[in-house]
Amino acid sequence: MILVNDLKPGTTFEHEGNIYSVLDIDHNKTAMRQMIVKVKVKNLRTGVINEISFTGGDKVEQAHIDKKEMQYLYDDGENLVFMDNETYEQIEIPKSRLDWEMQFMKENDTVTISMYEGSEILGVILPDKVELQIVECEPAVKGDTATSATKNAKVETGLDIRVPLFIQNGEMVLISTADGKYSGRA
Repeated sequence: MILVNDLKPGTTFEHEGNIYSVLDIDHNKTAMRQMIVKVKVKNLRTGVINEISFTGGDKVEQAHIDKKEMQYLYDDGENLVFMDNETYEQIEIPKSRLDWEMQFMKENDTVTISMYEGSEILGVILPDKVELQIVECEPAVKGDTATSATKNAKVETGLDIRVPLFIQNGEMVLISTADGKYSGRA
C-alpha cells in the first residue's frame, strides 16, 4: 500500500478496479480542514486522463507493471502481432487500442510492451523519437522563405507531418512520438 501523500509522477497504482499512472499531483492544505490530494492520472487500460481527489492519509494499492522488449511482426487486419525475442512467443493486440502508436511503428521494429501482472497487455511504450523515411512531399516553392516555412509530407507509416522546405523525398527524419511533429533530420 502507498500513501497518496507519497505519490509521484510515473508511479502506478490500483484504485476502484482500474490501473492508473500518475501524471501530476497537487497537495492542498488549509488550516481548517484535512489535506486534499488531487492526482492527475492516466488510466492504463483505456488511456483516459482525468483527476482523482483523495483525502490526505488515504492509501492505494501499488500496481506492478512489467515491460518487455518485443518485435513488431505484422498487421493481420484486426490485430498487430508482436513476438518475444527470447521465447519466440507471439501476442496480438487489437488495432483499435493502438491507433496513435501505429503511426510510429514499422514492421520488424523492436518496441516495449507494458503488461500488468505478466498477463494483461496494457499497450506499447514508444521511444521519445522515431526515425522514419519521407515517401511523399510537396516541392519547395522558391520565395516562400521569409519565415520558417514548412510543407506537407507523408512518412512510410502513413503519418502526415509538416517539415521544413529543405526536406526531400526519401530522406530519413526524426519525429516526436509525443505530438507527432518533425523533430530533425536523422
